[in-house]
Amino acid sequence: MSEGLEDLLAEQLAVVFCGINPGMTAAAQGHHFAGRGNRFWRTLHLAGFTPAQVPAQCDRTILEYQCGLTAVVERPTARADQLSRQEFDAAAAAFEQKIARYAPRYVAFLGKAAYSALSGQRNVAWGPQARTFGNAAVWILPNPSGRNLAFSLEQLVVAYRQLKEVAIGPTTIRLTPGTLTAAPPLNIKRGYPER
Repeated sequence: MSEGLEDLLAEQLAVVFCGINPGMTAAAQGHHFAGRGNRFWRTLHLAGFTPAQVPAQCDRTILEYQCGLTAVVERPTARADQLSRQEFDAAAAAFEQKIARYAPRYVAFLGKAAYSALSGQRNVAWGPQARTFGNAAVWILPNPSGRNLAFSLEQLVVAYRQLKEVAIGPTTIRLTPGTLTAAPPLNIKRGYPER
């Protein structure tokens, strides 16, 4: 990416996590999900993608765990709603070509908005999608932003773990007592708020 946040991609990864665009803090620091309130790295660890919580400053290590990071639009903003529809539409074709070129097994959109806009589908469910994008299977995950109060950490972990187990394999990481409180299982299609 050209404005301070580079894509972290390699060919044939298990999962590429995709946001709409970088936040201002992440762009300023030059690292994905660098905002203090962002729960991405903690969620990734607790869901079993990484054996320890990766600090945002070490975001490149995500490639070691068969995962990558990118965004549809390169320009950073404080909020995704500060992007124009034209800006988003202009980035869409190049973004799909990027996914096709790197050929991950899954592209995981963080929130429904980006995939809905790219696919033209108005009603998008959480979890796996019937359509592919850039020849990759599509999975919709809740946005881990601290501003997304509709999802607790426990709900994020459940959703991300479902993808991890399908894309990479069963979780073998053991949580220590007090790391995460027990949460009832959630149905990925019916148990989440609509954000």
